[in-house]
Amino acid sequence: MAIVGGLLVLFGTRGSSSAADSGPKASTPTPSASAVTKPTPSAEPSTAPTSAPTSAPTSAPSSEPTTQPTSAPPVEPSVPVSERPAVEVYNNTPRKGLAEDVSIRARQAGWTVAGRDNWHGKIVTSTVYFPAGMEAAAVQLAKDIHVGRTKDALDNMKKDRLTVILTTDYAG
Repeated sequence: MAIVGGLLVLFGTRGSSSAADSGPKASTPTPSASAVTKPTPSAEPSTAPTSAPTSAPTSAPSSEPTTQPTSAPPVEPSVPVSERPAVEVYNNTPRKGLAEDVSIRARQAGWTVAGRDNWHGKIVTSTVYFPAGMEAAAVQLAKDIHVGRTKDALDNMKKDRLTVILTTDYAG
């Protein structure tokens, strides 16, 4: 398959006169085109040879697929569900039900919510607080519930779980 893909790139781009091919080196389009042929065989192996004759015009926009592989990796969470600590969610806004809504979102993402309530204090922005050794879990939770900041736990917070404090900046 790799040899066939290489031949397609070599011969498929020869007759093309696109702006991408007129660059200083002919090697610039080749890596992009080979990146195109790699996802195609894995998705549909039987259509790769069929699309070869028609791929000459489509090889010109080969710079677009190079961004696809970079967006694919965030599929698996960094902290497995079995290793996630409990979470407490606090609402530090006048918006009623916010802690409950975020608790539901956290549960749907695989987190165990141990409690939720209102928070009375001055917090600058919505934050996931983490005790020592739980920073990776805090980062994962922040991504899952769309909170933009993580920070070391405050002295009055429990040391066996993550604490989420939501402020008026939380868009959810």
